[in-house]
Amino acid sequence: MTTPPAPPVQAWASLTVATANVLNLALPNRQFYDNQDPYTEAEYQRKLDWLGDALGRLQADVIAVQEVWDEAALKAAVSRSGAKHVKVIVPGAENDEHGKGGAQGTPCVGLVTRLAGEDIKSFTELPPGHSVLIPELGEKTRFERAPLLARLRTREGRALYVLNLHMKSKRPKFLQDEHGKPTEDRQDPRAQARATLRSLMIRATEAAAVRSIVCDVLSRTHEPLIVMGDFNDSPHSVTTQMVAATQEVAYDKAARDVALFNAYEVQGMPLKRDVAFSHIHQGSPETLDQILVSEEFLPHSRHSIGDVRRVDYFNDHLHEGKDRSRSDHGFVRAVLRLKLEPKTESNAELLK
Repeated sequence: MTTPPAPPVQAWASLTVATANVLNLALPNRQFYDNQDPYTEAEYQRKLDWLGDALGRLQADVIAVQEVWDEAALKAAVSRSGAKHVKVIVPGAENDEHGKGGAQGTPCVGLVTRLAGEDIKSFTELPPGHSVLIPELGEKTRFERAPLLARLRTREGRALYVLNLHMKSKRPKFLQDEHGKPTEDRQDPRAQARATLRSLMIRATEAAAVRSIVCDVLSRTHEPLIVMGDFNDSPHSVTTQMVAATQEVAYDKAARDVALFNAYEVQGMPLKRDVAFSHIHQGSPETLDQILVSEEFLPHSRHSIGDVRRVDYFNDHLHEGKDRSRSDHGFVRAVLRLKLEPKTESNAELLK
């Protein structure tokens, strides 16, 4: 009796992704906020040294970065990381050969990647039908920091989408005149509550708009989507769940097709510890920086093409005190696996 051949062993490729809020990365002597001094040359060099080392330790194929004022500064930091054959993309923060240009008004998000990019789009306007009236501020029609969507292709040829976000912070949105002077009493608890309401409504409006972008991507393809960035809220907050809609899956299994899942919660290796935070606010640790994945990275999904092996938090520097050369956010990294097609006589030539 002939023994049937053993099924082929599943081959895997790895993909490492990370998110990093780099805290106002700007060129020296460049005024980025009116209430903050520009970096001196010495401060700038210290920031490049620290960030270059931090990015190098991530060893990621794709890094979603936030708070970049000057693309040239990010390129300099990446150069110090020792990374080779990487592309740096920060729409809205480009500099000319003299270092002029860069972001205006608010910093930008960008990507540092070893992967080939086929389609990169920055969203400045909210999708149609998503504008909302914010109290005393009027109609909100634009993102404060434009999300960045990129279709990338792995070394093995698999296409995937990466969406980089930097959501509105919880900092109260106080009213001010055209010169930036406050027009309400910031010590008045009623004014504080009203300003916090504006901030929440801005973040929620943008979250709903991002949800629309996510649905557009996932409803038209089963190419995987990774959403990373500074959400400025916790994984189970209302605004984060507006983006992810993970909780809807418990009530409607069909919702899985357009849901996102927190990589830390679906990782395959049991490494969950109490160090899983990315920011410290008034002594309390928070997880503001997150990596979400579509169902293609769930091992039991019918559309599975891989899984999440491990999620790491690089946050030791948060205990080292405040210093503009370091970020005030921890960096988050996820190690993913992607299935490779087994070699057969018919496809061996294609895989050479």
